Amino acid sequence: MRQIDLQEHTTSGSIALSPEERATLLKLNQSGLKRSLTISIDSSDSYQLTPGSIVGAVEAGDLSLLIRPKIKIGQLLSLALYVYDKYIVGFLQQFEFRENEALPDILARALIMAARQAFARGLLHGYLRKEEALYTVRGRIRFDAQLRRRFGIPLPVEVRYNEFTEDIPANRLVKAAAYRLGGMGLRSTQGRSGLAWVAGMLDKVSLVEFPAREVPEVRFDRLNEHYRGVVTLSRLILEHSAFEAQRGKVRASGFLMDMNQVFQEFVTVALREELRASERNFGEEWISSLDEGGGIKLRPDLVWRYGGVCRFVGDVKYKNLARGSGDDGDDHAPNSDLYQLLAYVTAANLPGGMLIYAKGEADTGCYTVRHCGKVLKVAALDLSGSLDAVLGRVKELAGEIRAMRDEAIESRRRAA
Repeated sequence: MRQIDLQEHTTSGSIALSPEERATLLKLNQSGLKRSLTISIDSSDSYQLTPGSIVGAVEAGDLSLLIRPKIKIGQLLSLALYVYDKYIVGFLQQFEFRENEALPDILARALIMAARQAFARGLLHGYLRKEEALYTVRGRIRFDAQLRRRFGIPLPVEVRYNEFTEDIPANRLVKAAAYRLGGMGLRSTQGRSGLAWVAGMLDKVSLVEFPAREVPEVRFDRLNEHYRGVVTLSRLILEHSAFEAQRGKVRASGFLMDMNQVFQEFVTVALREELRASERNFGEEWISSLDEGGGIKLRPDLVWRYGGVCRFVGDVKYKNLARGSGDDGDDHAPNSDLYQLLAYVTAANLPGGMLIYAKGEADTGCYTVRHCGKVLKVAALDLSGSLDAVLGRVKELAGEIRAMRDEAIESRRRAA
């Protein structure tokens, strides 16, 4: 199988592609890669490839494409898993990330380790409600179903009962994740054998195909707390590996993550935790329209409603900015992003707002708009180091946001 290794937002050297390989890449770009891959002609049969913000691994036909993120793999998974469960931090600290591995192989090793820890106490069991037609009475008789389906015939009996079984949602998620990873053509034989062990341990558990948008949540308590790590990993795998596209004769599967989405979701959840705000009061939301007629709808990434009133708006930007992207050649936020933020604060009638970039994409800054005095702040979140270190920097951002909220409250009070 032909392997092509790329890095997020980095143009490759000259790569020779056959007509079939180029056609495969074009079809992948239209589906799983969401048109984020730029394919430029370098010579008659060679091309330069520039990935966008989607990272991961995907296979189609005889082609294997690996797109590495700019940040380390451990940092990427820490950010992504934190969104699913903030208590996953302790689990990640005991896992060894190897930067030369492909993302699916790392996830396989992590899932195997988490499964060994969870299964050490035996498979989790629980009560599962079942409805069946039996020749003996078990549980409660479903009289309505008996009359509707059996027309008064006494046997078999339609019954409903609870069975204590290992075939519960938590185990189904783990088994589905193991099978999903096992079908990705892992480069590690240890990973493949380990996933086979996980599937073997769950032999009596139903194999369910969970669509990406229908992966269920699992509530944890003292009885199933030891499953937290393996279930959280399984949910991440199932939600990001459900890329399976049929395009003509090309069938593709893989594990892909959009860094734009990962960064925005992490910033939102981490700030929400630090500000002790509810999901209802802090997050992406429609606000007042920009025009009086209500025709220009606005939806900032960050809206904080405090006391039922919008007190802060902001936007989260993980994008590749060319150095010197400002109109004057400086490394500041693009004017279009600042115009967008100005529209948000104007519509919400706030004294200011904030743009949050990943560090390295834009310098910090503070701009006061002429004639209206609105303040546009640009912040940069450094994603390097441990998750605890990143959360410490989020705490500093939260302090600035609290100050902006207080200023908005005071501004409204003065205007009243």
